[in-house]
Amino acid sequence: MFDFGVKPLDWRSPLTIKDTNRLINRAFHSTSVYAIVSPMTWAVAIIAVLGVLNFAMHRAVLERGHPLVEQMPEFLELLGGRLTLVAEFAVLLFAMLLAANGWSELAWAYLAYSVLNGMAAWLIVSGRV
Repeated sequence: MFDFGVKPLDWRSPLTIKDTNRLINRAFHSTSVYAIVSPMTWAVAIIAVLGVLNFAMHRAVLERGHPLVEQMPEFLELLGGRLTLVAEFAVLLFAMLLAANGWSELAWAYLAYSVLNGMAAWLIVSGRV
């Protein structure tokens, strides 16, 4: 249909380094031909685990019934008061999408975000704030 000047790989001939570089996603150029787990895969996995922890902390803060939570604006009461969980999901989704598309360093930023969330949740749930 369209010819982009790339000849298809033949499964009967052995692959060369030049051929395998063409198979690898452009966002990740491995240092070896047989990369088992890419940095993007690790970043997405780490962000997914941290996202589950962030949701758990967020829910614990919402269920605590703290005066800070009760002072939230009325428009946040949409979806049964769970609009903040939708925002948390959006942050998680965009972090995972960016990490899957080559921004594997974003896992460090999401880790920092999770640590700050954890400290804030601990302060609220323990009654120190």
